[in-house]
Amino acid sequence: MKARVPTDSIDLRVRCAVGMRQVMLDLLPKFEQTNSYRVAISFNSSGEIRKWVDSGKPVDLVIIFRESVEHLVTTERVIAGSLTNVATSHVGVAVYKGAPKPDISSTEAFKKTMLNAKTIACPDPERGGASGTYITRIFERLGIAETLKSKLVLSSTPENENAMPGYLVATGKAEIALHQMQELLAVPGIDIVGPLPDEIQATFVFTAAVTSNSKQANAAKALIQFLDTADAKYVIKSKGMEPASQ
Repeated sequence: MKARVPTDSIDLRVRCAVGMRQVMLDLLPKFEQTNSYRVAISFNSSGEIRKWVDSGKPVDLVIIFRESVEHLVTTERVIAGSLTNVATSHVGVAVYKGAPKPDISSTEAFKKTMLNAKTIACPDPERGGASGTYITRIFERLGIAETLKSKLVLSSTPENENAMPGYLVATGKAEIALHQMQELLAVPGIDIVGPLPDEIQATFVFTAAVTSNSKQANAAKALIQFLDTADAKYVIKSKGMEPASQ
């Protein structure tokens, strides 16, 4: 699904991590209905968005992985006092719909499942996304990174929703998908096996921040406030994420 861009005047430019895509596509029409602002939003990995903002290109608001936002604070590209945690997520495992669900009940079981898999779809860590980087670290931690290299089917275009790990499994291009749970839940044609075992699980925090060169700071702040409403939190939970504590 392409980023939604209103045809009339655009007041607020937002760059958002793909992990928040389903939430924002649901919430933005509601935000526009209750505000006078029009929004243009695009999706990419947190790493790519960080590069975009660091280059000084125009954008009013970013919603990306917390670590990337903190980097932008150090480079003074976002307003430090504007940082607001929005949602959290975890990594999960999925298979083709109706396929046997592998054992991921423990770290050792997960490791064996990865070693036994023919192909594994996951985000390309080179794009700087939170889950892609973390999954790579898990493989390294378990000592299976080299063994799995030939099995990986990397999703290298996060801006393209239909090229994400879940879709690679749904279309028969990989046997197992590893990605954030909310991204997997949005894909038809796959079954969720479950989240990673607690021992190797991580919590990903998505944070909103107003950019230092924003020409629509008030609109950006209004959207941040909207994401903290009860209605927004309901949507966040319905998409498989959790509202973040500040």
